[in-house]
Amino acid sequence: MRLALLLGLAMPALVAATAPAPQFDTARISNDIRTLASDAFEGRGPATAGEEKTVAYLIRQMQAAGLQPGGPLVNGRRGWVQDVPLLRSDIAGTPRLSIDGTPLAQGQEIAVRAPLNGDKQVRITDAPMVFVGYGVTAPERRWDDFKTMDVKGKILVVLINDPDFETGAGDFGGKAMTYYGRWTYKYEEAARRGALGTLIVHETAPASYGWNTVKNSNANTQFDIVRDQPRASHAPLEAWITRDEAVALFKASGLDFDAEKKAAQSRGFSPKMLKPRFSADYAADVGVIHSKNVLGRVEGAGHPDETVLYSAHWDHLGVGLPDARGDRIYNGAADNASGTAALLELGRAFAKAPRPDRSVVFLAVTAEEKGLLGSEYYANNPVYPLATTAGVFNMDGPFGLGAAHDFTISGSAKLGLLDQLTANAAAQGRHYAPDSRPEAGSFYRSDHFSFAKRGVPAISYQNGIDLVQGGEARGRMLRDAYTRDRYHQPADEWSPDMDLSAVPQALGLLFTTGEQLANSRDWPNWSQDSEFRAARDASAASRR
Repeated sequence: MRLALLLGLAMPALVAATAPAPQFDTARISNDIRTLASDAFEGRGPATAGEEKTVAYLIRQMQAAGLQPGGPLVNGRRGWVQDVPLLRSDIAGTPRLSIDGTPLAQGQEIAVRAPLNGDKQVRITDAPMVFVGYGVTAPERRWDDFKTMDVKGKILVVLINDPDFETGAGDFGGKAMTYYGRWTYKYEEAARRGALGTLIVHETAPASYGWNTVKNSNANTQFDIVRDQPRASHAPLEAWITRDEAVALFKASGLDFDAEKKAAQSRGFSPKMLKPRFSADYAADVGVIHSKNVLGRVEGAGHPDETVLYSAHWDHLGVGLPDARGDRIYNGAADNASGTAALLELGRAFAKAPRPDRSVVFLAVTAEEKGLLGSEYYANNPVYPLATTAGVFNMDGPFGLGAAHDFTISGSAKLGLLDQLTANAAAQGRHYAPDSRPEAGSFYRSDHFSFAKRGVPAISYQNGIDLVQGGEARGRMLRDAYTRDRYHQPADEWSPDMDLSAVPQALGLLFTTGEQLANSRDWPNWSQDSEFRAARDASAASRR
């Protein structure tokens, strides 16, 4: 347990697996991916016919696997689903958007999200605009991009990622993104300050994805959890603009974009008013819908009230703007029909294995693509207590680009669960490789985060990029091509040539580690310096 010692974790010795590692059926997994990512499932958008087909398919597969219903108790019985109420918002028609009267085309120069503050009409006329750097208020880092600027009634123009992304060193961890770099934080901070709206300047490197991803993820139906005070979390306008549009905006104000961006990387930065005015006019179709999390369960034989949880999001982007081929269905084969197929296959394996001491739950969550909403709802309304959830293994594209010599997790978290995975990977002849792109902020972009921030040891597993066929060079090339050409685009489709050679590695590692945890008295924890340690320690009495 060398890593555990380095992290300051007191980890007991791993117990031996109680059953031989199962054989996983790659052809069956491929068929699950093909089915879930077919055009018939319409991109698996929440609150669509695609959701109905997806939920029905998951229930049928879990039943056939021999799993028990794992949903909330109703009249003493468990069903297969957890109801997830969500605010749904669609822009009605084509939004009218302009800067100083010059129109902005939705999806081209700008990507406006449907309002999530409950408004059914957004009407902004000649609103003042102010550049607030990275839009960060971080007292613990002695950083305040707003200074004394009152931004009420103004449109904020902000940069994506953290102030030290460009330099690679500074108060925000260098290249590794903090939560301050996430677009979600920037929208939240704008709402807290009473701003009228936010325009995030898109650049591919600091965002970690291209404009197509921004356009496709924002110019469609938007969802949020149902909030008591939605205006406290969302301003009326939430949008992105292209870098070219930002350059023109700054030029019209007598400013150089690159120079102002450089200035924003300093603690001494002060906001600057921009000369052009922003206008918007569009209606929204707003309502509350009910989506579904799907849960299957193997009840523990000795400590059934303790839980090991596997998760994957079943949703994708649904039907959206057409690509160059005219394809409007965002099938989401890798993201995340593959993770959902992995969840089903692990469920089959556990259902056939000897019953573990702890219960094992298989949770397929909704609305990950809308902001981790299904997992957030579950973590806020847990079917099984978080205090006695020993660990969470999330799967989002778990098979990666093929069999690899390494594995990784989203982000750079330090926790005992990772130590267990690392030890078992060594038995496979594989090693742990730190997140190769910490600047992408992946830790905050997968469903494990909903559990982690509440203290539950949780990781999002990913196969590595040091490929058995072609090494790191080929792995990086394929990863970059996927991000550029398929990620959040209609081209993420199933193919008979999809490389699933990582199935034995990935599922073997996840099964073995989860089974060991389910048959042990271990309670993994976060490292002593982790921001999540205190929350986990606070619930320690529940685990005695």
